[in-house]
Amino acid sequence: MSDRDTRIAAFLAKQGWDAADRRTLADDASFRRYDRLTGQGRSAVLMDAPPAKEDVRPFVSIAEILRSLDLSAPEILAQSPEDGLLLLEDFGDDTYTRVLAADPDCETELYMLAVDLLIELHRRFTVAADIPKYDDALLLTEANLLIDWYLPAITGNTVTDSLRQDYAKLWQALFVQTRDTRETLVLRDYHVDNLIWLPRRAGIRACGLLDFQDAVIGPAAYDLVSLLEDARRDVPSDLAQRAMDRYLAAFPDIDPDAFRLSYAILGAQRSTKILGIFTRLDRRDGKPDYLCHLPRVWRWLEADLNHPALAALRDWFNRVLPPETRTIKT
Repeated sequence: MSDRDTRIAAFLAKQGWDAADRRTLADDASFRRYDRLTGQGRSAVLMDAPPAKEDVRPFVSIAEILRSLDLSAPEILAQSPEDGLLLLEDFGDDTYTRVLAADPDCETELYMLAVDLLIELHRRFTVAADIPKYDDALLLTEANLLIDWYLPAITGNTVTDSLRQDYAKLWQALFVQTRDTRETLVLRDYHVDNLIWLPRRAGIRACGLLDFQDAVIGPAAYDLVSLLEDARRDVPSDLAQRAMDRYLAAFPDIDPDAFRLSYAILGAQRSTKILGIFTRLDRRDGKPDYLCHLPRVWRWLEADLNHPALAALRDWFNRVLPPETRTIKT
């Protein structure tokens, strides 16, 4: 038995779950894994996040904030942060992804519920000083994943300092324009794989929240982008427009044009980040399954680059990564 297995066994024994049946629930794109524990008429989820790779404390902190706002984040049943272990309330298996696959007719209902949750969160959340900021440096670090991983994989060439500097200047000129609307808690991975249908709960509490440990304080448009420009799922344009209109109607003080510009910039930034992350998962981590989503990510990126304010960045992409080069061969 490895040291990791020994620590997990000790944690479960301490919490009275040592005799439980344990089955893998999910791995994700990080180093975390999740196991479902069942036995004696109860169930829970074990989050296993090796401390050398992950820190569970932000998850605990954000979960407490979300639950204080009466949103459905999992209750923390037990924790051992030094071991990277959490025991979580089990929300079941009905992720939005699975529910939509079984019943596509509920698409509008589920998406509008997710928008309503964002509206409530953005209305009620009070900025907390101990949550990291989604500042320009972090946004640029993420955007750089494209030139750190995707561009070399496509071209086979090393990225020059000059190209890197030109790319950074274009983004820096755009990021400042994302600050023209309100800032709030940004969950960062707000999409159908991380939302779960809890029909026995009323109102927005029927939308359960998962995978929010990387939350930051940043532009309000970001999580709407995550939801509607989903790397793993096509979202119909008419549904996306209705979702945008629903959100803006809830905040009449927001300038719609400034919000849509922020949305386009953040959408482009998020897509460049995902192109880099999915390439890194393939090349570094041996996880090629994510590459099948790259054409969709490019469609989202190209749509956002069509905003007039992003013309200079669009020109950079057309010059450095013309359309015929935008596919990684597996």
